[in-house]
Amino acid sequence: MQFLAFISFTLIVAVISYLKTRSTKESTLDGYFLGGRSLTAGVIAGSLLLTNLSTEQIVGLNGSAYQSGLSVMVWETLAAIAMVVTAIYLLPRYLKGGITTVPQFLKERFDTSTKTITSALFLTGYVVVLLPIILYSGSVALSGMFDVPELLGVSKSTALKLCIWGIGIVGSIYAIFGGLKAVAVSDSINAIGLLIGGLLIPVFGLMLIGDGNVWNGLSILTTEHPEKFKSTGEFTDPVPFYTIFTGMMLVQLFYWGTNQQIIQRALGAKNLKEGQKGLLLASFIKVLGPIIVVLPGLIAFYVFKGNLGSADDAYPMLVKKVLPNAWVGFFAAVLFGAILSSFNSVLNSSVTLFGMDIYKQHINKTASDKVIVKYGKLFGIVLAIMAMFIAPLIEDAGSLFDYLQEVNGIYSIPILTIIVVGYFTKQVPAIAAKIGLITGCLLYILSQFVLQPYFVEKALSNAEASGITSETALALVEARAYPHFLDIMAILFVLNILIMLIIGKLRPKKVPYTIKYTNQVDIVPWKYVKTASIGIIIFVVAIYIYFA
Repeated sequence: MQFLAFISFTLIVAVISYLKTRSTKESTLDGYFLGGRSLTAGVIAGSLLLTNLSTEQIVGLNGSAYQSGLSVMVWETLAAIAMVVTAIYLLPRYLKGGITTVPQFLKERFDTSTKTITSALFLTGYVVVLLPIILYSGSVALSGMFDVPELLGVSKSTALKLCIWGIGIVGSIYAIFGGLKAVAVSDSINAIGLLIGGLLIPVFGLMLIGDGNVWNGLSILTTEHPEKFKSTGEFTDPVPFYTIFTGMMLVQLFYWGTNQQIIQRALGAKNLKEGQKGLLLASFIKVLGPIIVVLPGLIAFYVFKGNLGSADDAYPMLVKKVLPNAWVGFFAAVLFGAILSSFNSVLNSSVTLFGMDIYKQHINKTASDKVIVKYGKLFGIVLAIMAMFIAPLIEDAGSLFDYLQEVNGIYSIPILTIIVVGYFTKQVPAIAAKIGLITGCLLYILSQFVLQPYFVEKALSNAEASGITSETALALVEARAYPHFLDIMAILFVLNILIMLIIGKLRPKKVPYTIKYTNQVDIVPWKYVKTASIGIIIFVVAIYIYFA
């Protein structure tokens, strides 16, 4: 019955996606890569939310909440403000220039080599980091939920491989053969299911605590563990509160405003109004995100008395305990949709970057739209197969997952820096962008993979030599031994901008840059964009004040 519900919901999404997208001309660049520039606010918002929400976030963020409390909600709440900034300042510029990819703007603003370097950084991050991890984490969740090893009579490792290839093949069909519109439509349908299913877990959890009454459960939870409901958290938390004012906002701006896999949804908007409404609708819902990705972790802490072996077990164990059997198939299908969304969005963005910024630019400059789409699809197939082969290796990699997450910081801030400088200055030359990219990447590598381990190890050795042995004290020593990685990002962001501005002063562009309106879509802004944005920001601040 559970498996039947899973298959039924998944097929319904596939059929609706096909019916909604069969009229889109996917032999054209805009048709395939941007859904024909026809996406509306609801589709954009749903696709943004589900692309962002994946198994690693649902499981990982709830695990962090189980361990550290409400302070980890910053990953959700601050994202709302980043989307507001994107809607007001970045999206109008993107749509005015009619760009298909973020690196495409960098070519127009700086030069071709700057665009190529940036595309290569994006593709490397997607292929080596994101795709295999999405496949692996999603497969672990589904394999455990359906108990695939016992169901098929195979080993855990074999079951994992089967799930990886299953997810990879289905996701590839959506992303490679359907284009962005198929991805976006399926995302918006699954987003509804994810919101319903995701809300059921905390509801059932609070009912368990409150003997059938949700509000009693919430009252008991907040009374019993008030320390878990502090929005500011502690200095030793994964994300100390003060980092909101250093690198956290920069990370969010990169992700929501410049990351190709995310911003591509807004670039496909039928006009600026729909794009802004889609971003702001998503940002409002994002503020409510902690109900799904933080509250269950707090409930799990109460239910299991903080005795779970691993914090990452919090969400799966809570789902298993509170979800009625009749809902398991539906929730698994929704979770499957979230996994697919993350996988196919990254893959679709990789295909777009290769087709537009590599193939057309360096391999076949005279290629027609149809040829570019064709070779983009072939490249996507190769990437998908590579990711499916790499993903099982993560099983025996130990701390590789944490390591790969940190690797993303190598390219995120340098790319954000050159985009910000590119849009908000007119005479900074291409050489400054190249230097900004290279120095940003190298300095972050030096900081996080050379200096940080040295200083942390030295501080811990001195602490132990002084007789400090408690875990709490050692955690504080480790936190103070070296600046938080978000602080490092903020420092490098400012440093990179200064370097680029100095170069721009010494060697300015001969012809100042101006954005040319391509008339591809209407760029009249939504008349309520500022009012809605102010309301969202006030909402976020109020939440922090209330839980402070």
